[in-house]
Amino acid sequence: MIPDELHYTPEHEWVRLDSAADGADGAIVTVGITDFAQDALGDIVYVSLPEAGETLTQAASVGELESTKSVSDLYAPLAGTVVARNEALDQTPELVNSDPYGEGWLLRIRLDDEAGLDDLMDAAGYQAQIDT
Repeated sequence: MIPDELHYTPEHEWVRLDSAADGADGAIVTVGITDFAQDALGDIVYVSLPEAGETLTQAASVGELESTKSVSDLYAPLAGTVVARNEALDQTPELVNSDPYGEGWLLRIRLDDEAGLDDLMDAAGYQAQIDT
């Protein structure tokens, strides 16, 4: 199942708009990997994420997901500043497998430009990508 309310990247990450821009503050989004991605990776055993306060450049590698099969880079879906990382994943990385759209979220980012969301895929576009 691919949630309709999320935005998606070609690298199998999802982005949820949590709060729109408010004056000088940019919008905040939550980022995770899709169910398709976690299934392809297999059992996640370690997650490396940037710390709060780090500045992210869109499409740059910002962390890693290590599974029993491989190590996969995590890419910033949009430019911004990390406002939170999912600290629970330090002790229970398998949350990415068991609840990729919920408790297995990875980062919260304050966006430099909310308009970047328009460049991401909707659920139908992402479904078409994984179907090919």
